[in-house]
Amino acid sequence: MSEEKQFCTFYLDGHFFGVGVETVQEVFRYQEMTHIPLAPPEIRGLINLRGQVITAIDLRQRLKMDKLPEGQLPMNVVVSTGDSVVSLLVDEIGDVLEVPDNVYERPPETIPEEVRKLVHGVYKLEGKLLLILDAEKAVNVDTSPVVAS
Repeated sequence: MSEEKQFCTFYLDGHFFGVGVETVQEVFRYQEMTHIPLAPPEIRGLINLRGQVITAIDLRQRLKMDKLPEGQLPMNVVVSTGDSVVSLLVDEIGDVLEVPDNVYERPPETIPEEVRKLVHGVYKLEGKLLLILDAEKAVNVDTSPVVAS
């Protein structure tokens, strides 16, 4: 009998992603953000979540995907990684899924490199792939200033 793992799922540019439920603090609809001057493009801004200021990371930008269509607002998946709490901006929030370990595979070479380096692996589900995002790597944005050469 294979073990099952639980993932909080979401969609990005038509792709089906998941993060371990143990890392998810909460999910919610769009919330206004405060822009951070000189921040990397992946960092969309700061959100005040009941008095806690958290960084919002644009996962589309982080994964080198096209911008969200005009007029469509992102949703938030708030994850806790180590000692920080960060909001991952996604297109749409899915369900919590339990998937058996026996359908797990390493990320295929056909996945773009930008995505592959932030994905643990994939689960082959009926009719689609569930890409498992490494939340720790996804929130680790290079914040060093860009130096012109």
